[in-house]
Amino acid sequence: MAQQAEGLSGSAGAGRRGSAGRHVFVAIVGSGFSGLAVAAELKRAGIGDFVLLERASTLGGTWRDNHYPGCACDVPSHLYSFSFAPKHDWTRAFAPHDEIRAYLEQCADDLDLRRHILFDQQIVGATWDEGRALWRLRTRSGEELTANVLVMGIGALSNPAYPKLRGVERFRGAQFHSARWRHDYDLTGKRVAVIGTGASAIQFVPQIQPRVEKLYLIQRTPPWVLPKPDRAFSTWEKEAFRAVPGLRWLYRQSLYWRLEARVLAFVDHPALMRMVELEGKRHMARSIRDPKLRELLTPKYKPGCKRLLLSNDYYPALAQPNVEVLGDAVAEVSENAIELGSGRKLEVDAILYGTGFTVHDYLGGMRITGRDGVSLGDQWKDGAEAYLGTTVAGFPNLFMMTGPNTGLGHNSMIVMIEGQARLAGEAIGLLRDRNLASIEVRHEVQKDYNAWLQGRTAQAVWSSGCSSWYLDEAGKNTTLWPGFTAVFRARTARLRISDYELRAGSSQRTRKETQLDEQQTLR
Repeated sequence: MAQQAEGLSGSAGAGRRGSAGRHVFVAIVGSGFSGLAVAAELKRAGIGDFVLLERASTLGGTWRDNHYPGCACDVPSHLYSFSFAPKHDWTRAFAPHDEIRAYLEQCADDLDLRRHILFDQQIVGATWDEGRALWRLRTRSGEELTANVLVMGIGALSNPAYPKLRGVERFRGAQFHSARWRHDYDLTGKRVAVIGTGASAIQFVPQIQPRVEKLYLIQRTPPWVLPKPDRAFSTWEKEAFRAVPGLRWLYRQSLYWRLEARVLAFVDHPALMRMVELEGKRHMARSIRDPKLRELLTPKYKPGCKRLLLSNDYYPALAQPNVEVLGDAVAEVSENAIELGSGRKLEVDAILYGTGFTVHDYLGGMRITGRDGVSLGDQWKDGAEAYLGTTVAGFPNLFMMTGPNTGLGHNSMIVMIEGQARLAGEAIGLLRDRNLASIEVRHEVQKDYNAWLQGRTAQAVWSSGCSSWYLDEAGKNTTLWPGFTAVFRARTARLRISDYELRAGSSQRTRKETQLDEQQTLR
C-alpha cells in the first residue's frame, strides 16, 4: 500500500519539496483510471513535474469507492484495461472489483506513479490567475497549491446520488448507498428495502437475497437486463495470452469491434433495438414464471434509452419467495418502516440505496473559476459543454477527463480515457516546448462542435422519450458520445492547433525550472 501523504505542508507521496504555496507544472485531481492515464502520458512525454491529488488515502477512484457484494465490471476485462498496460491473466471474462482494483495498484507501481500521488488532499476550488498564467487550487484543509495546468480526473461514478425521501432522517435502522457499503453491518435475517434498480443494484441484490429474511425491491422503472456472457478463463487460455505473440491483442480487437458495432443500433438505426428487446424478454421468461411479476419487470421504453444491464442471477433472485418487487413510490419513511404511495407500510431493518451517482456534476462539488471570474458551474447552467469533452472555452490550461459527452453505452470507457489523455498530453507538451502561458479552445470551435454533437444525439435511442441519467433536467444529452469510439479516437489522435488559442509569454514556471524539477523527480 502506498505511503500516505500528510498534506501539502508535510512529506508528500511525490517525494519532493512540500509547503503551503507549493507550485507544480501539472496538477491532476484524482487517481483512478483517468488520473493514471494522464500521468502515464506525461511520463511518456518526459514531463515529470506533476502530482496526482487524491481525496482518499488510497488510489483507485470508482473501483476504490464501489466495493459492494457482487461488484464487477460489465465491460470485458481485456478491453477494460489500458492498451499500454496489458494483463494476460484476467481470471474472468468480466473482472470482479478486487481484480480491477489490484490492476490499478499494479499499474501505479509499474509506471512508478506512487511518488507523484498526494493522498488525503481534497480540492474544493480552483481559480485561474490570468496575470501569472496559473491555477490556484484550494484544499479542504485550507492549504493552497498552484499549477500551470489543471487536469480534472475525478470520474463520474464516485459521488453517490440519494433520493429525497420525506422523514428519512427519522429512520433508526441502517441505511447506506451501494458506493458506501457497510461491510460491518450483517444483513443476515434482516428485513431489507432496496431502493433503485440500476447497475449496482442488479449486482448486489442476488448476493444479499439468500441471506436476508425479506427483501423489498422498490423500483421506479425496470431496466432492460440481458444475459452476461461471463466465464472463468482457463489456465491454458491465460498462458496462451502470455506466450503467443499478438494473441491477446487480437482478442482485445475482436472484443472492441464487436462492441463498437452496437452503436449502429444506439444512434444510426434505433429500430435494430427490437432484437435486443426480444432477447431481454426471452432472458426474463427463463427465470420469471409469474405473469404479474413479468409485467412489473418489463420496461415500457426502448432498450438503450436507459443503460442496458447484464446479469445472469438478477431475475432468478427476484423469483425467490423472500423477494417482493414493488412499483409503488415511497411516500414517507418512519422510525422503522417505509410507507408507500398506496398507503402500505413495510417494516424494515435496513434501507439500501442503489440509486446511482451525481453523473452530471462533472466538477465533483468543486468551484472552478476561469477567466474574468466566471464560474464553470454558472457557465454550464444550461447544460455542460466542452470540446471533445476535454477543454472548455474561457478556462485556459484546464483539461477534463470523462467530461461532457464522453460517456458510452456500447463500448469501453478506457478507449475514451486514453484518447483524452493523449490529447491533453500533447497540449501540455506544447505548453512546455514553446514555453507558452496558456492554451485554450476557441469559443467558435466549441460552439460548432456541440451543435454537431447535439444534432447527432437527437436521433439516438436515448432521446426516444424515457427519463434517464443520460439526459439532464432539461432533457439535453450532456453525458453520452453519440457515435463510434473510433471517430473519437481519430479526433483526439492529434492536437489540431488551429482549434486553440495559444498565448505566448512567460509563465510562472520557466522551462528551465521545469527541467530542474524533472531531474529532481527522477533521482
